[in-house]
Amino acid sequence: MLQLPPLSLYVHIPWCVQKCPYCDFNSHAQPDIIPEEAYINCLLDDLRADLKYVQGRPLTSIFIGGGTPSLFSAEGIARLLQGIEKYIEFASDIEITLEANPGTFEAERFAGFSTAGVNRLSIGVQSLQDEQLKRLGRIHDPEQARTAAKLADKLMTQGQLTSFNLDLMHGLPDQSKDQAMADLDGIIALNPPHISWYQLTIEPNTLFASKPPVLPDDDTLWDIYEQGHLRLAAAGYEQYEVSAYGKPGHRGRHNLNYWRFGDYLGIGCGAHGKITLPAENRILRTEKVKHPRGYLDLARPYLNRQWDVTPDDRVFEFFMNQLRLVEPAPKKRFVDYTGLDLELAERAMSKAVQQGLLESRGEYWQTTPRGRLYLNAILAEFLDDA
Repeated sequence: MLQLPPLSLYVHIPWCVQKCPYCDFNSHAQPDIIPEEAYINCLLDDLRADLKYVQGRPLTSIFIGGGTPSLFSAEGIARLLQGIEKYIEFASDIEITLEANPGTFEAERFAGFSTAGVNRLSIGVQSLQDEQLKRLGRIHDPEQARTAAKLADKLMTQGQLTSFNLDLMHGLPDQSKDQAMADLDGIIALNPPHISWYQLTIEPNTLFASKPPVLPDDDTLWDIYEQGHLRLAAAGYEQYEVSAYGKPGHRGRHNLNYWRFGDYLGIGCGAHGKITLPAENRILRTEKVKHPRGYLDLARPYLNRQWDVTPDDRVFEFFMNQLRLVEPAPKKRFVDYTGLDLELAERAMSKAVQQGLLESRGEYWQTTPRGRLYLNAILAEFLDDA
């Protein structure tokens, strides 16, 4: 029988100063005046409509993403968080993350966000090379990125934040291994407790997709990954997910809940949710109205569509998320959070085990070092059997 997993909340704020050429997220160029108050009212109304899915659980984490949530005022974020807590209990150790840009305007608000209740910042640095930042459409410069990281570190030292993350891309247009390592060394020197270090990919419906830049070849990409992983490990960062590295005690708990097939409510433009309904033996996916104009139209419902996750999709989605993690995957978690028989998973994963991509060890599955390099091959094996 399905068991209730932990519950998180994702809040989407869709506006950015400008759209980056690599971005395929639901983001929109900032209007002359952001309708902050009206949007927060809608977010809280949206949440009220989803309260039936809480089922007595406290929130273990909140992630305010975008877009650029740091365009909102600290007072607005405080009102939002106070409104959320009015409706859903917060766990005593709740993690509340807000995505922020390193520009001076947003960085000046960091202390205000922490006073509002945010205890973790995720700062989108992406590169410390001015030319690359311009090619990526970023509106900050390397010095502003360093200043923002130092400010977050100061707030953490003062006890106003519990952690912060710096986002860094590699495999950028025309990037050499030495340039990628210089970027990574620069981020490590800032000593953040968490680093998201991920490869630039060209996504459909982006400017880069219509006008593709020249990216490093596969050999260079492998050299960057291999050497970068060693440097991060030497600096005390533990890789716990494909692109996530944290110092001890600083894993991102919100994303861990995604990867462990936990539940999450999604409110805001285009936000997605995943909800377990044990009494009905259902797992439900929800998607909210995507465009701000439609979302702010009080005559329309916030829900765009919802659908059930079929048994075959439950198998795929569980492993698609869980196998991103370096940690072993408990077999009991599969049974509890999918409501399916363990034999379905064992059969689906048998080819990956035979090929040395995965090990089945008593109560756990564990990807092998080779398997972590070929996650898509593992997923393809049981997709073929589905």
